[in-house]
Amino acid sequence: MSGEGDSPQAIRKLAPGRLVIASHNEGKVREIRALLAPYGIEPVSAGSLGLPEPEETGTTFVANAELKAMQAADLSGLPALADDSGLCVDALGGEPGIFSARWAGPSRDFGLAMELVERNIADKGPGASRDAHFVCALALAWPDGHVEWFEGRVDGVLVWPPRGANGFGYDAMFQPDGHDITFGEMDPEAKHAMSHRADAFAQLVAAVF
Repeated sequence: MSGEGDSPQAIRKLAPGRLVIASHNEGKVREIRALLAPYGIEPVSAGSLGLPEPEETGTTFVANAELKAMQAADLSGLPALADDSGLCVDALGGEPGIFSARWAGPSRDFGLAMELVERNIADKGPGASRDAHFVCALALAWPDGHVEWFEGRVDGVLVWPPRGANGFGYDAMFQPDGHDITFGEMDPEAKHAMSHRADAFAQLVAAVF
């Protein structure tokens, strides 16, 4: 879905050249670089430019992605792409959701974050649903303040204990529907083909390239 509505004429196209990836999460930066590789884009991370991380004050994935992209575009003078994504657990009323990174604490320890998710599900009792989904919102901003946004989703179930050392974040406990392995066990190429981020990117590519 785009922030510019359904009319294709309203979508601003992205020209080849430098693009800031407005993230300090190296796992996200790697995935986004790989997804952008075929399109003549020269990705540069916000961290490598010394850009600060804004406080994520939005109440939705889209709002947080927009504020990160808009700050990076404003400070760099380049188009900027930001991702805000998270794990939404049915039994926990959609948590951790937009607070997925915060559940990992200041040290970004996602091993502890996964344990926290598991403990909270266990507290709901043996019949608690293990259904969950990942959401990814992408915001593409230009220095003049124009923004496009796209939102993707992938559904699955949570497993315990975590499995696999690939991916990042909550990947090792998330088994997508139709698969018997977790994102943490998947080859990166396989995950890139069907993840929430891939879903959002497919929408972005169709719109702006």
